[in-house]
Amino acid sequence: MKGRLILFPVPIGAEDIASSLPAANAELLASCHTFIVEELRTARRFLKKAGYPHAIDDTVFLELNEHTSQEDIVGYLDAIERGENIGLLSEAGLPCVADPGAMITRVAQRRGIEIVPLIGPSSLMLALMASGFNGQSFAFNGYLPVDKSKRAAAIRHLEERLHREHQTQLFIEAPYRNNQMLEALSTVLQPNTMICVACDLTLPTQYIRSLSAAKWQKEREKVNLHKRNTVFLIGE
Repeated sequence: MKGRLILFPVPIGAEDIASSLPAANAELLASCHTFIVEELRTARRFLKKAGYPHAIDDTVFLELNEHTSQEDIVGYLDAIERGENIGLLSEAGLPCVADPGAMITRVAQRRGIEIVPLIGPSSLMLALMASGFNGQSFAFNGYLPVDKSKRAAAIRHLEERLHREHQTQLFIEAPYRNNQMLEALSTVLQPNTMICVACDLTLPTQYIRSLSAAKWQKEREKVNLHKRNTVFLIGE
């Protein structure tokens, strides 16, 4: 009998794991002795906080990140064929959503392996929920270009999609460039286009605000997003 690939969400900020993850997730953690992880140190820390009952030093960790190739992961799921469960951990939030875990689930689907997705936090969905923007049609666009002129062109393109398709546009930025992103959005977008800034989600310092580009021109100096995990949305 085959094992299963279990997709374990990881808290995106909340210090209390119980406030982000169901107790059933911790019970399933105990069934895994092998984990596919994005970063070894944070994976170990999460397992300890989650009450993982097995010795961390006896647990197998297989790294999966932006440097991992398809050739590297060929044998990652072999233990499942021998009847063992394998856990997939995101660095934060949901595995496979804005996360390299999709490489593994693609392989699992092709091999006919059962995949078990578990409930947990998604910064993208939490931001969309609180934004007041269209939740029926939306798109996540990853990172926008760093070059100023290319970034401005990308912002205008997303604004065109927003108004043409009435589709909320979501994207993220490297935390140390967040303030520059908000400045670019407030100056490039049309004055009435709405911008939502969703920052430090699930933390005590959580900040979520939706204002027009014109209003952000005045308000952006009042909030410092530097090195804070932030989701940006533009909407109507």
